[in-house]
Amino acid sequence: MGYQTVFKRYELKYIMTRKQKARILEAMEPYMTADRFGRSTIRNIYFYSDDFILARHSIAKPDFKEKLRIRSYSQATSESTVFVELKRKADRLVYKRRIALPEKAAMSWTQGFSAKRVSGPAGSLAGSSNAGSMAGSTNAGMVNGASASAGDAPVPTQMSREIDYFLSYYGSLKPAAFLSYERQAYKMRDCSPELNSVGGHDQDFRVTFDENILFRDYDLSLTSEVYGEPVLDRDLVLMELKCSGGIPLWMVRVLSEEHIYKTSFSKYGTAYTLYIQPELFGAAEARSAEEAAREAASAYTAPKRIPASPYGNYSGKHSYLRGRSDYPGRRKHGRAAASWLHFLGA
Repeated sequence: MGYQTVFKRYELKYIMTRKQKARILEAMEPYMTADRFGRSTIRNIYFYSDDFILARHSIAKPDFKEKLRIRSYSQATSESTVFVELKRKADRLVYKRRIALPEKAAMSWTQGFSAKRVSGPAGSLAGSSNAGSMAGSTNAGMVNGASASAGDAPVPTQMSREIDYFLSYYGSLKPAAFLSYERQAYKMRDCSPELNSVGGHDQDFRVTFDENILFRDYDLSLTSEVYGEPVLDRDLVLMELKCSGGIPLWMVRVLSEEHIYKTSFSKYGTAYTLYIQPELFGAAEARSAEEAAREAASAYTAPKRIPASPYGNYSGKHSYLRGRSDYPGRRKHGRAAASWLHFLGA
């Protein structure tokens, strides 16, 4: 079974009530159908350093950010297919690369890399040899029978080399957060000419609905049950529109009719703000850190014009998050961007 391994698209987020979700599903019915995963319970393990620099960078709403996670679309076993994903966002465009591996091999590679880096020669880059290169946007399927030692990529490719570099650049990354949610995912139908004439022709357009978003920082295994602390109110739904170009006109119409506006929402950034940051700094210190982040972001002036977005003038911002503050403005790319630019030889 083949899996898409390379993604380049816009991901636009909207928070809504269940009643609004029902209205959107009704409008979607002529144009969209469930994708290959349909309704699933997604489990993610996110990798952080001890200083949580990646999470702290994310909540400052920079022009560039990146993260590493391992994802499964159901409760995994040691031999289940999971995805090691490197996800980056630059000037509103999302770039995601992923490798499909058995769960045991994925965890052995990513966890073993940090241990190997600490115990190995200074500056060494485990598994960085590039015996192969990525060809196309899909692979033939999961890498089976991976037998690489801990810390080594099971199959050296351009994608695994990028992930190795990410692990090396940020130092001792380790599993630090478990995020799960129930997702309904939809793709475009094979549209008839009649549907095309009303804006149903973008075959890259996808819609997902995420509910019951939960976080925990223990029992960090994709083989575990789903439980934890809520990241979003249980009566609310996070919808994501994923497209390479514009939003179909019929979706624009229903968003306008329901007064649903684009918002900024990071699941793992929000979990960090709600649960990790107060424990690290205490309530008073956490508030001071948030204020400092807002001041730094406000003082930054973008050095270049942000490209026109594909979603028109849906710029309203609403926060439905408990204990979360908005961070106006944007921060310079910073250290996160340096890892990618250095890797690319810039």
